[in-house]
Amino acid sequence: MKVAGGQSFLDATFNALQIDPIEGFQFVDAGTLSADELELRHHLIICQVYDQMTASEVKLTLMEKLPDDYEVVIVTAAGSRDEEIQTVPLFELDRNVALNNLTSVYIPPIKEEKLLYHEFSAFRSIIRELRGPNGCPWDKKQTHQSLKQYMIEECYELLEAIDEEDTDHMIEELGDVLLQVLLHAQIGEDEGYFTIDDVIKGISEKMVRRHPHVFKDVKVQDEHDVLANWEDIKKAEKNTSGASLLDSVPKTLSALSKAAKLQKKAAKVGFDWEDVSDIWEKVSEEMKEFSSEVSEDPHEHNLKAEFGDILFALVNVARFYKIEPEEALAMTNDKFRRRFSYIEETAKEKGIELADMSLEDMDKLWNEAKETERRS
Repeated sequence: MKVAGGQSFLDATFNALQIDPIEGFQFVDAGTLSADELELRHHLIICQVYDQMTASEVKLTLMEKLPDDYEVVIVTAAGSRDEEIQTVPLFELDRNVALNNLTSVYIPPIKEEKLLYHEFSAFRSIIRELRGPNGCPWDKKQTHQSLKQYMIEECYELLEAIDEEDTDHMIEELGDVLLQVLLHAQIGEDEGYFTIDDVIKGISEKMVRRHPHVFKDVKVQDEHDVLANWEDIKKAEKNTSGASLLDSVPKTLSALSKAAKLQKKAAKVGFDWEDVSDIWEKVSEEMKEFSSEVSEDPHEHNLKAEFGDILFALVNVARFYKIEPEEALAMTNDKFRRRFSYIEETAKEKGIELADMSLEDMDKLWNEAKETERRS
């Protein structure tokens, strides 16, 4: 028996396409192709594109990352006398082309940086450049502390987009939140403390650890079991023996959200009202105490304390009815804004200054706005 050397399939393909693999290439099987694993800055060769159905799957996967008209090359029987090479736009990959078990598809590296803007790595590079030596003076000057206000603003703007059920607005605002995350991570990297990789690694480990019913063999019946497991695992992670149950409630939450969190935590160990009628009685009691304080010689601190008790009791009511108080108040704020805007616009149309309108006139317009909303 004589063993003779022969040219590999890849060598023949490189020669047919006239590409140099030393520039970097990725070789994948069409049957296991995944958009998340594509390296679009390198030469990409997809083998085993042997029929129209496979070509369609490859096309749809590539379209998740590339424009529909991006040019790709179909290579059949590379290095043989039956070799065929055909360049087509991506959307035609599965149309009127000859395919067999010797067919591969070649995707040239992306040269236009804009086509990579959907890639996380490209966004990371943009942020790194903004913070780099030749970057933006404003971005270079930022610190974790200086960015706090922007993170809060962007989160609230995202919540507004969610309430509007506006998909395009949500995409924009999620991007703004992601920008804040990347800026903080880049500052961490610049200072040598952590990178975005550490952030992603940490949250990935946490999600796997806190979902043993998904990633291990723990059995759960419903979402209540999931939440109970989550709290037990969280407690073990933080080694909170001896610490207060309420220590895990973030101090930077808004007062309404913090009240709801504190009450939920306490309720988990039985410190809770048994019936909603008791909560309403508590609201009534706090209202009377506030009224009594107001009728006497009121002291600012006492007034705040008594009014705070009313709000805290009302948060308990909201919790009983599974209402997020922060969201409820936000809805009312938006409602007030809409109705007051109606008053302003109507007054402007009539050539009247708001300051010249009586409360009765404004109240009439308010009710008009209310009725318009009710009918819509």
